[in-house]
Amino acid sequence: MDAAAQSQSLGHHAPVADRRPWYFTRPTAKTGLVSWLTTVDHKRIGLLYGISALIFFLIGGLEALLIRIQLAVPNNTFISHQFYNELFTMHATTMIFLAVMPLSAAFFNYIMPLQIGARDVAFPRLNGFAFWVFLSGAIILNVGWFVKSGAPDIGWFGYAPLTSLQYSTQFKGDASTDLWIMGLQVLGVSSVVGSLNFIVTIINMRAPGMTMMRLPVFTWMTLVTAFLIILSFPAITIALVELMMDRTFGTGFFEVSKGGLPILWQHLFWIFGHPEVYILILPAMGVISEVIPTFSRKPLFGYPIIVFSGATIGLLGFGVWSHHMFTTGMGTMATAAFALATMAIAVPTGVKMFNWIGTMWGGHIMTRTPMMFALGFLWMFMMGGFSGIMHSAAPADAQQQDSYFVVAHFHYVLIGGAVFALLAGIHYWFPLMFGRKVSEFWGKLSFWVIFVGFNVTFFPMHFLGLNGMPRRTAVYDGNMGWNSANLVATIGAFILAVGIGIYFVVILYTYFKGQKSGRDPWDGRTLEWAIAHPPAEHNFDTIPVVRARDPFFHEKHLAKDKPPAPPAEPHGIHMPSQSWFPIITALGLLVAALFYSYHHFTGAIAGGVLLFLGVYGWSHEGPGGYHIHLDEHSGDDSSHKAH
Repeated sequence: MDAAAQSQSLGHHAPVADRRPWYFTRPTAKTGLVSWLTTVDHKRIGLLYGISALIFFLIGGLEALLIRIQLAVPNNTFISHQFYNELFTMHATTMIFLAVMPLSAAFFNYIMPLQIGARDVAFPRLNGFAFWVFLSGAIILNVGWFVKSGAPDIGWFGYAPLTSLQYSTQFKGDASTDLWIMGLQVLGVSSVVGSLNFIVTIINMRAPGMTMMRLPVFTWMTLVTAFLIILSFPAITIALVELMMDRTFGTGFFEVSKGGLPILWQHLFWIFGHPEVYILILPAMGVISEVIPTFSRKPLFGYPIIVFSGATIGLLGFGVWSHHMFTTGMGTMATAAFALATMAIAVPTGVKMFNWIGTMWGGHIMTRTPMMFALGFLWMFMMGGFSGIMHSAAPADAQQQDSYFVVAHFHYVLIGGAVFALLAGIHYWFPLMFGRKVSEFWGKLSFWVIFVGFNVTFFPMHFLGLNGMPRRTAVYDGNMGWNSANLVATIGAFILAVGIGIYFVVILYTYFKGQKSGRDPWDGRTLEWAIAHPPAEHNFDTIPVVRARDPFFHEKHLAKDKPPAPPAEPHGIHMPSQSWFPIITALGLLVAALFYSYHHFTGAIAGGVLLFLGVYGWSHEGPGGYHIHLDEHSGDDSSHKAH
């Protein structure tokens, strides 16, 4: 009996024909460390992203707490100025690239394929590769904490000439800036690869009947975010390559002494940097657009408008990068044009706010913990949005530039907005992922402590900024009038830390000993709630046929006839096999980038060879795959079983 026939007879997890050498044999472990290292299951990869992001979220929070301790009182000597510079650089870099973005990616991976009725993403091995490359980039960025050079100290923006050899090598001694450059390059590879995968998945793998205008809003925001990433990351990649060449080969892209232009870095950086704001916030808007209708017991108000608003925000996000550069002397016409474009973004953003409020209007609102965090998001995002409109006026921006007013603004948007929404998403989808439900008492307690702590921390920063306190300063004099507000902000930071601590303890307790949630605990509206909790490896026993915008809710409560029969799968459910080569390829990239950061070219070439071997093995191990036979179905089916 050949391997293919054996696969049919053995059924579940039987490998498909494989007569190649042993090193092309696909791993089959379903539990233990090997299963996680070689997984291509989108749900497991989503969990890996989520766990990594939450760990880095705690690290970034600890860095912020040290910053606030230093600023609690004037003329403080708690930490050195050098260490302070490293902290604010790594705090921002960690929160943006290693916490919020991968936490969004966790939801993209876990939830999006379920919402569109797919069994996995389009390229499962590429999905695993994207995660391991992300982890490689995170390691590279944080290596500086454990070596003599220290962590990068150039700010997350890396403005020239701070990154030139003249300033970053003489003080640091070796590779901290190069680690920052290579870490971001590697993270960029992960983001672009993952985004291409999501785009192909959403375009090609939707269940029958799920038209683009029936996509859940979270999936729509995944699509828009993915396009933003693949269109904006080339700009920062070009900038980082040019900077790398300046530092390694002595070119002069940003070196004034060689005819370079430091302002060129700012343009390239913010062409990426401003869409990056929407890369962080659009997934949060997608989460909110799922939570609010579910807990308002109403469909989302103005679905087409909220979808097109999200796309419009993404489009306009590319045309306003220079509002970060009003004080660089761009000229009157350019400043006016970018100011008007920036103001225009407030329109689709405001439309979304009205849509969410319209959804709640007249609804039967249930103030469960996810809804509490969603309401917290609305408040925080509105606060950040108002101060953002102030920045769009160039004369006001000239006064607020590089002050703590700006710090307050972007924390209200990116932490108060994005993080509150993502915390809402964790509570909302936790029963789906783990089959357990977080305690309402402890969940709401964590919300209120976080909400109070956040506002006590960041609201006084508006006044600090208006009173002239510059950002990125390690000390201030006691006669500046900033003492009280800084002390209050530091107290708030500790309250916020306690709230985050409660949140994590509650989540961990729920994972191990929480109350079992039962199926569909929120009376959900979209397809992910139609399946078992936690979902089976193959997601759906039968691919559902979609007949409405909220397909699961429609089949449960509104449909008057039975749904059409799902597409036949006479050969069983075909699932992708695990593989070693995504992690081997990512390991090669990690080794090459690390050695290159230290200008150790022999080690970099060795890493490149390992990367090549990974790609070679990947391309020759074959498509793999196995079948789950129809007679093995668990009975945990899609919406059709609701009848």
